[in-house]
Amino acid sequence: MKPTIVLIHGAFADSASWNGVISRLQAAGHRTIAAGNPLRSLSGDAAAVADLLATIDGPIVLVGHSYGGAVASNAATGNDNVKALVYVAALAPDKGENVPDLTGKFPGATLGEHLYQVPLRDGTADVYVRPESYHEHFGADLTAEQAALDAATQRPFNTTALNEGSGEPAWKTTPSWFVSPERDLAIPIEVFRFMAERANVREAVEVAGASHALPASQPQAVADVILRAAASV
Repeated sequence: MKPTIVLIHGAFADSASWNGVISRLQAAGHRTIAAGNPLRSLSGDAAAVADLLATIDGPIVLVGHSYGGAVASNAATGNDNVKALVYVAALAPDKGENVPDLTGKFPGATLGEHLYQVPLRDGTADVYVRPESYHEHFGADLTAEQAALDAATQRPFNTTALNEGSGEPAWKTTPSWFVSPERDLAIPIEVFRFMAERANVREAVEVAGASHALPASQPQAVADVILRAAASV
Protein backbone atom coordinates (compact mmCIF):
# COMPACT_ATOMS: atom_id res chain seq x y z
CA MET A 1 0.00 0.00 0.00
CA LYS A 2 1.57 3.25 -1.12
CA PRO A 3 1.53 5.94 1.56
CA THR A 4 -0.85 8.86 1.36
CA ILE A 5 1.07 12.12 1.04
CA VAL A 6 -0.32 15.12 2.92
CA LEU A 7 1.05 18.57 2.05
CA ILE A 8 0.80 21.59 4.36
CA HIS A 9 1.37 25.06 2.93
CA GLY A 10 2.97 27.84 4.92
CA ALA A 11 2.35 31.53 5.45
CA PHE A 12 1.85 33.89 2.49
CA ALA A 13 0.90 30.96 0.23
CA ASP A 14 -2.02 28.57 -0.20
CA SER A 15 -2.67 24.94 -1.15
CA ALA A 16 -2.35 25.76 -4.86
CA SER A 17 1.36 26.40 -4.31
CA TRP A 18 1.72 22.60 -4.30
CA ASN A 19 0.07 22.04 -7.70
CA GLY A 20 3.28 21.25 -9.58
CA VAL A 21 4.35 18.84 -6.84
CA ILE A 22 0.92 17.19 -6.64
CA SER A 23 0.82 16.33 -10.34
CA ARG A 24 4.16 14.54 -10.00
CA LEU A 25 3.15 12.63 -6.86
CA GLN A 26 -0.14 11.57 -8.42
CA ALA A 27 1.69 10.40 -11.53
CA ALA A 28 3.76 8.17 -9.25
CA GLY A 29 0.56 6.60 -7.90
CA HIS A 30 0.20 8.34 -4.55
CA ARG A 31 -3.02 9.62 -3.06
CA THR A 32 -2.17 13.24 -2.31
CA ILE A 33 -3.97 15.79 -0.14
CA ALA A 34 -3.07 19.47 0.11
CA ALA A 35 -4.38 20.29 3.55
CA GLY A 36 -5.85 23.68 4.33
CA ASN A 37 -3.67 25.42 6.90
CA PRO A 38 -5.68 28.02 8.86
CA LEU A 39 -2.57 30.09 9.81
CA ARG A 40 -4.34 31.24 13.00
CA SER A 41 -2.35 29.58 15.82
CA LEU A 42 0.23 26.82 15.86
CA SER A 43 -1.72 24.63 18.28
CA GLY A 44 -5.00 25.21 16.44
CA ASP A 45 -3.47 24.71 13.00
CA ALA A 46 -1.80 21.49 14.14
CA ALA A 47 -5.04 20.23 15.63
CA ALA A 48 -6.88 20.85 12.35
CA VAL A 49 -4.27 18.86 10.42
CA ALA A 50 -4.16 16.14 13.08
CA ASP A 51 -7.92 15.70 12.71
CA LEU A 52 -7.46 15.23 8.97
CA LEU A 53 -4.65 12.72 9.49
CA ALA A 54 -6.84 10.71 11.84
CA THR A 55 -9.23 9.98 8.95
CA ILE A 56 -6.51 8.45 6.74
CA ASP A 57 -5.96 4.70 6.79
CA GLY A 58 -2.47 3.34 6.24
CA PRO A 59 0.94 4.99 6.13
CA ILE A 60 1.30 8.76 5.71
CA VAL A 61 4.13 10.97 4.52
CA LEU A 62 3.57 14.42 6.01
CA VAL A 63 5.14 17.37 4.19
CA GLY A 64 5.36 20.97 5.33
CA HIS A 65 6.50 24.14 3.61
CA SER A 66 7.80 27.09 5.64
CA TYR A 67 5.62 27.51 8.78
CA GLY A 68 3.81 24.38 7.58
CA GLY A 69 6.83 22.45 8.83
CA ALA A 70 6.07 23.60 12.37
CA VAL A 71 2.45 22.52 11.89
CA ALA A 72 3.58 19.11 10.58
CA SER A 73 5.97 18.68 13.51
CA ASN A 74 3.08 19.13 15.95
CA ALA A 75 0.27 17.47 13.98
CA ALA A 76 2.18 14.20 13.59
CA THR A 77 2.94 13.78 17.28
CA GLY A 78 1.23 10.66 18.59
CA ASN A 79 0.07 9.44 15.16
CA ASP A 80 1.81 6.15 14.40
CA ASN A 81 0.60 6.22 10.79
CA VAL A 82 2.92 9.13 10.00
CA LYS A 83 6.01 7.27 8.84
CA ALA A 84 8.04 10.15 7.37
CA LEU A 85 8.26 13.92 7.64
CA VAL A 86 9.51 16.07 4.77
CA TYR A 87 10.53 19.69 5.38
CA VAL A 88 10.38 21.85 2.26
CA ALA A 89 12.07 25.19 2.99
CA ALA A 90 10.41 24.52 6.32
CA LEU A 91 10.75 25.14 10.02
CA ALA A 92 11.30 22.23 12.39
CA PRO A 93 11.05 23.84 15.84
CA ASP A 94 11.95 22.16 19.09
CA LYS A 95 9.59 22.34 22.05
CA GLY A 96 9.01 25.97 23.04
CA GLU A 97 10.57 27.50 19.91
CA ASN A 98 8.54 29.86 17.74
CA VAL A 99 9.01 31.25 14.24
CA PRO A 100 11.17 34.29 15.16
CA ASP A 101 13.41 32.10 17.34
CA LEU A 102 14.45 30.17 14.24
CA THR A 103 14.26 32.72 11.42
CA GLY A 104 16.45 35.10 13.43
CA LYS A 105 18.94 32.50 14.58
CA PHE A 106 21.35 33.30 11.74
CA PRO A 107 21.65 36.44 9.57
CA GLY A 108 20.36 36.69 6.04
CA ALA A 109 16.56 36.89 6.22
CA THR A 110 15.15 40.00 4.52
CA LEU A 111 11.47 39.09 4.21
CA GLY A 112 10.61 40.48 7.62
CA GLU A 113 11.45 43.99 6.43
CA HIS A 114 8.76 43.73 3.73
CA LEU A 115 5.71 42.74 5.75
CA TYR A 116 2.70 44.75 6.84
CA GLN A 117 -0.02 44.10 9.39
CA VAL A 118 -3.80 44.35 9.32
CA PRO A 119 -5.07 44.81 12.91
CA LEU A 120 -8.01 42.56 13.86
CA ARG A 121 -10.80 43.16 16.33
CA ASP A 122 -9.55 40.43 18.68
CA GLY A 123 -6.31 42.32 19.30
CA THR A 124 -4.16 40.19 17.00
CA ALA A 125 -3.07 41.12 13.49
CA ASP A 126 -2.82 39.42 10.12
CA VAL A 127 0.58 39.70 8.47
CA TYR A 128 1.08 39.97 4.69
CA VAL A 129 4.04 40.36 2.36
CA ARG A 130 3.95 43.70 0.53
CA PRO A 131 2.97 42.85 -3.05
CA GLU A 132 5.77 44.92 -4.57
CA SER A 133 8.31 42.93 -2.49
CA TYR A 134 6.88 39.44 -2.98
CA HIS A 135 8.88 38.53 -6.08
CA GLU A 136 12.30 39.58 -4.82
CA HIS A 137 12.02 38.51 -1.20
CA PHE A 138 9.69 35.48 -1.28
CA GLY A 139 9.85 33.90 -4.74
CA ALA A 140 12.77 35.25 -6.74
CA ASP A 141 12.90 32.18 -9.02
CA LEU A 142 9.23 32.44 -9.94
CA THR A 143 8.28 34.26 -13.12
CA ALA A 144 7.21 37.85 -12.53
CA GLU A 145 3.69 36.92 -13.67
CA GLN A 146 3.44 34.00 -11.22
CA ALA A 147 4.87 36.05 -8.38
CA ALA A 148 2.27 38.76 -8.99
CA LEU A 149 -0.53 36.19 -8.90
CA ASP A 150 0.83 34.57 -5.75
CA ALA A 151 1.23 37.93 -4.04
CA ALA A 152 -2.41 38.71 -4.77
CA THR A 153 -3.67 35.34 -3.46
CA GLN A 154 -1.35 34.98 -0.47
CA ARG A 155 -3.01 33.90 2.77
CA PRO A 156 -2.16 35.99 5.85
CA PHE A 157 -0.26 34.79 8.89
CA ASN A 158 -1.82 35.67 12.23
CA THR A 159 0.50 37.05 14.89
CA THR A 160 -0.64 34.34 17.31
CA ALA A 161 0.69 31.65 14.96
CA LEU A 162 3.85 33.68 14.41
CA ASN A 163 4.69 33.85 18.11
CA GLU A 164 3.30 30.64 19.61
CA GLY A 165 5.88 28.11 20.80
CA SER A 166 5.94 24.55 19.51
CA GLY A 167 4.86 21.50 21.43
CA GLU A 168 6.92 18.32 21.52
CA PRO A 169 7.87 17.76 17.86
CA ALA A 170 7.42 14.54 15.92
CA TRP A 171 10.82 14.84 14.22
CA LYS A 172 12.41 13.51 17.41
CA THR A 173 10.90 10.07 16.76
CA THR A 174 9.85 10.10 13.06
CA PRO A 175 12.38 9.87 10.19
CA SER A 176 12.79 13.22 8.42
CA TRP A 177 13.96 14.60 5.08
CA PHE A 178 14.92 18.20 4.25
CA VAL A 179 14.92 19.98 0.90
CA SER A 180 16.06 23.56 1.24
CA PRO A 181 16.58 26.53 -1.09
CA GLU A 182 20.07 27.96 -1.31
CA ARG A 183 18.83 31.56 -1.72
CA ASP A 184 16.00 31.68 0.77
CA LEU A 185 15.41 35.23 2.02
CA ALA A 186 12.74 34.21 4.55
CA ILE A 187 14.71 31.51 6.38
CA PRO A 188 18.51 31.59 6.01
CA ILE A 189 20.16 28.43 4.69
CA GLU A 190 22.18 28.12 7.91
CA VAL A 191 18.89 27.67 9.79
CA PHE A 192 17.94 24.72 7.59
CA ARG A 193 21.36 23.17 8.11
CA PHE A 194 21.08 23.62 11.88
CA MET A 195 17.61 22.07 12.02
CA ALA A 196 18.52 19.18 9.72
CA GLU A 197 21.54 18.27 11.82
CA ARG A 198 19.54 18.55 15.03
CA ALA A 199 16.81 16.29 13.63
CA ASN A 200 19.37 13.73 12.41
CA VAL A 201 17.67 13.68 9.02
CA ARG A 202 17.82 10.80 6.57
CA GLU A 203 18.63 13.17 3.70
CA ALA A 204 19.24 16.90 3.30
CA VAL A 205 19.12 18.39 -0.20
CA GLU A 206 19.97 22.00 -1.04
CA VAL A 207 18.59 23.38 -4.29
CA ALA A 208 21.00 25.81 -5.93
CA GLY A 209 19.61 29.25 -6.72
CA ALA A 210 16.17 28.45 -5.33
CA SER A 211 13.96 30.81 -3.34
CA HIS A 212 11.62 30.32 -0.39
CA ALA A 213 8.75 29.58 -2.81
CA LEU A 214 10.29 26.16 -3.38
CA PRO A 215 7.13 24.06 -3.95
CA ALA A 216 5.95 26.42 -6.69
CA SER A 217 9.31 27.25 -8.25
CA GLN A 218 11.09 23.88 -8.07
CA PRO A 219 8.35 21.22 -8.03
CA GLN A 220 10.50 18.46 -9.53
CA ALA A 221 13.24 18.81 -6.91
CA VAL A 222 10.63 18.82 -4.16
CA ALA A 223 8.71 15.85 -5.55
CA ASP A 224 11.91 13.83 -5.92
CA VAL A 225 12.69 14.14 -2.20
CA ILE A 226 9.11 13.38 -1.18
CA LEU A 227 9.08 10.28 -3.38
CA ARG A 228 12.33 9.04 -1.84
CA ALA A 229 10.84 9.51 1.60
CA ALA A 230 7.70 7.65 0.49
CA ALA A 231 9.78 4.80 -0.92
CA SER A 232 11.36 4.28 2.50
CA VAL A 233 8.00 3.63 4.15
